[in-house]
Amino acid sequence: MTDHQHQPSQGFETIAIHAGQEADPRTGAVVPPIYQVSTYKQDGVGGLRGGYEYSRSANPTRTALEECLAALEGGRRGLAFASGLAAEDTLLRTILQPGDHIVIPNDAYGGTFRLFDKVLTRWGVEYDVADTQHPEKVREKIRANTKAVWVETPSNPLLGITDIAAVAQIAHAAGALLVVDNTFASPYLQQPLALGADVVVHSTTKYMGGHSDVVGGALVAADAELGERLAYHQNAMGAVAGPFDAWLVLRGIKTLGVRMDRHTANAEQLVALLSRHPRVTQIYYPGLVGHPNHEVAAKQMKAFGGMVSFRVEGGEEAAVEVCNRAQLFTLGESLGGVESLIEHPGRMTHASVAGSLLEVPSDLVRLSVGIESADDLVADLARALG
Repeated sequence: MTDHQHQPSQGFETIAIHAGQEADPRTGAVVPPIYQVSTYKQDGVGGLRGGYEYSRSANPTRTALEECLAALEGGRRGLAFASGLAAEDTLLRTILQPGDHIVIPNDAYGGTFRLFDKVLTRWGVEYDVADTQHPEKVREKIRANTKAVWVETPSNPLLGITDIAAVAQIAHAAGALLVVDNTFASPYLQQPLALGADVVVHSTTKYMGGHSDVVGGALVAADAELGERLAYHQNAMGAVAGPFDAWLVLRGIKTLGVRMDRHTANAEQLVALLSRHPRVTQIYYPGLVGHPNHEVAAKQMKAFGGMVSFRVEGGEEAAVEVCNRAQLFTLGESLGGVESLIEHPGRMTHASVAGSLLEVPSDLVRLSVGIESADDLVADLARALG
């Protein structure tokens, strides 16, 4: 089903800095220019220069980002969108049609669940929820009309780990595609296409952009034919990344490797604090040996990332109070920026899953660990916990 790209011969950081980003042939500029342009002069009717005619269809700055995305994930085709949800919507309306069925995870970003539950169901697409941490649970939910399996690993916000290779085998045996949301790990820590996934999804707002200054999304397809179908729908539906947004994500990607190293190192320091704190009742972090799928994470990830969730004694009000007392950790939604964020998923990012099979614990706190000095982050969280 898949036509996997050969593994690149260069290192990740080299690809991040150079893929799709050759020096401008006219001026020698080492950074791709922001082509803030809507249309292009044609050399006679149908005589396109470099294939550019209208920036919804293609824009040189976006092309640079898309080439870089494909190289980082080891895929055949990368596509950049106006947001992560725009990428997801385009993907789902490309690979599904009314009457089709999809298996989705029991822990996922609230906006993704809302897209399935409130939008796609009205279009005649059915879904079932499975605990994807157990591949056999996915197999149980497969139907004759199942066209795709959707996975987040690590998942949002409970940091669940799914064995990508195992679920890929189950999906492919049923004639279905495997989609992996790789936002939490980033391609620096995990490359799902190499493990058998067919499409990778990103909110590039998060670690790829890395600086909380851009909203964007991406798809990377392992198969050239699927990549062409996605590109057709990207143009037909039109939710493309603008040139400045594409440029910001491309700039962020250059430092992705060094940032992820620091995010992970800082997260491990905070997990050590949480592990010894009497008010903390449960920690969700795949780097902990006690995590139910720690060995799977160790097998398919380079390191365990910068996202940490935990539960506190005292219930919902206590969790909200921890969020409010933090000072260096900024109270806010989103994740993956250089600054540390803290939030209450039940009332914030995951309010849309309340009352569903994806509802999150009310005493849960989620951290997006930034790249500040680790000692300062540990001291701030210790004060917030009291």
